[in-house]
Amino acid sequence: MNTLRKIVDWFESRLQLRDSLWPVMRHPIPAEVSTRKGWWYVFGSMTMTFFVLQVVTGICLALDYEPTAEGAYASLEYLNYEAPVGWLLRAMHYYSASAMVVMLVVHMTQVFLMGAFKYPRELTWMAGVGLMVLTLGLAFTGQVLRFDGDAYWGAGVAVSALGRVPAAGPSLVHLVLGGEYIGGHTLSRFFALHVFVLPALLVAVLSLHLYLVVKRGISEPPDPNRPVVPERYDEEYSRLLECGVPFFPHAFYRDGVACAIGVLIVVGLAVVFGPKGPMAPADPTLIQAEPRPDWYFLPLFALAALAPPSMETLLLLGLPALGIGVLLAVPLIAGKGQRSATRRPFAVVCVTVSFVCLSVLGWYGKTSPWSPQMDAWSGEPIPRRIVARLSPLELQGAVVFQHKCCRNCHALDGRGGKRGPDLTSVGTRLNYDAMVRQVVQGGGNMPTYGQKLNRAEIDALVAFLVALRPEGVPPANLPAAASSANSEIAQPGIPQSP
Repeated sequence: MNTLRKIVDWFESRLQLRDSLWPVMRHPIPAEVSTRKGWWYVFGSMTMTFFVLQVVTGICLALDYEPTAEGAYASLEYLNYEAPVGWLLRAMHYYSASAMVVMLVVHMTQVFLMGAFKYPRELTWMAGVGLMVLTLGLAFTGQVLRFDGDAYWGAGVAVSALGRVPAAGPSLVHLVLGGEYIGGHTLSRFFALHVFVLPALLVAVLSLHLYLVVKRGISEPPDPNRPVVPERYDEEYSRLLECGVPFFPHAFYRDGVACAIGVLIVVGLAVVFGPKGPMAPADPTLIQAEPRPDWYFLPLFALAALAPPSMETLLLLGLPALGIGVLLAVPLIAGKGQRSATRRPFAVVCVTVSFVCLSVLGWYGKTSPWSPQMDAWSGEPIPRRIVARLSPLELQGAVVFQHKCCRNCHALDGRGGKRGPDLTSVGTRLNYDAMVRQVVQGGGNMPTYGQKLNRAEIDALVAFLVALRPEGVPPANLPAAASSANSEIAQPGIPQSP
C-alpha cells in the first residue's frame, strides 16, 4: 500500500489532477437533485456511458473489420462465427448504439419538458442538439458498414437525397461515393466518417456540453411558482447553491447505478438476441430485396414512401433541416418564463404529437412491403369462390386483373401483393364511377392505366371489381352529386375502343 501510495503521489505531483478534477467532481448542485427527483437527471450520464461502450467495442471490432467491398461482408461473418466473442462484441455495439439513441431522445425530452433549456442554458441545449445529429450520423454510417442489402440501398437513398442539394448536389454525391457508384471507395469513406470524423466531432461537442453543464450548473426541478426571469435568475440560483450539495457523491452514485443497469441491459440483449446482420449480400440486381433502415430511421423511411414524388426533395432534405432548425431555435423563442410542464400545455402537446407520429410512421415503415410481389400475377390465382359466381363480363375482368399484374400489388382473400389495399370487398367501398376514375387516373401510389387499357378492358375490369363483395351485399352507392362528379372526371380519360 505504501508503494502504491508513493506511485500515486508521484503522478499527482506532476499532473496536479487533484487541483483540476476534484473541484469539478465536487461542483455544487441544487439540493433537490440529491432527493428522489434526482433520478430524472441520470439520462445524460447513461447516454455518455453508452457512447463509451460504443468506442470500446468499436475499437475491438475495427481490429478484424476490413473496409473493402470484397472483404467487409466476409469480415463480419468471421466476427459472427469464428472470432472469439466476436458475435458478442458486434451485438453489444449494435444494442449500445440503439440504447444511446433512446437515452439521448429521453434526455432531450426530459430537458424540454422540465424547461431546462431556458436561460442561462441555451447553449447547453444547442450543444445537445448537435450531439443528437452526430449520434444519428454515427448510427447511419455504422449501418452502411454492414454492406449488406440494407446497407447498399440505404446508402443509395442517402446519396440520392444529397444529389438534390441545389448546385452542390453532384459534387457532394461524388465526394461521398468516391466515384460514380457505390463500391469500395464508398465503404472506405463511410468507415472514415464512422471511426474518425464523427466520433472526433462528437467528443468535441460533448466536451463543450459538459463544460457548460459544470459552468452554468444543473437546472433545479421546475417550480410553477418560480418562473425564469433572466434579470434575477443568476442571483436566485446562487442562493440556491448556497444550500446545495456537491455532485460527488450525492448525484454521482445515482448516475453510477443507472449506468450500471443500462450496461447490464445491453449485455443481456446482446447475449439473448445476438448481432444485427449482415443480411443478404449487397446485390443491386436483386429485385426481390426488401431492405429497411435500422429502427431509428424507419419514420423518415415511411414518410418518404407515403409522399408523392413531388414532395420527396422537401421531405428528404427540407424536413430534417427544418426539424434541426426548430430545435435550435427553441431556447431563443422560449428562453424565459414558466419551466413547469403543468404550466406549458403546448410543450406537452408537441411532445405527445411528435411521439405518436414517430411511432405510427415507425410501425408503418417496419411492416409495410418494400415492393410489389412480382410473381403474384402468375402464382396467386383468383380464389375459386370468387370465380364461381362471376358473369361472363366479370370473368373477362378477372382475366384482365390477373394478366395486367394487378395481383402484384393487391391481394384477394389475403393472398397477393401488399403494396395496395386488399380488394376482396372493394365493391362495398367504391361504386362503378369511382372505380373507373381510380383505374383511369390512378391516385396515391397507384399509377394511371388510362392509356394502357382500352374501353372494353376497363369496362370488364371495373365490372369484376364491383362484383368483389360478399353475397347478398349491394354495391357501394355514392350520393348522386358525388357519383355524377366522378363520372364527369373519369369519362374523358377513357380511350375509345377501335
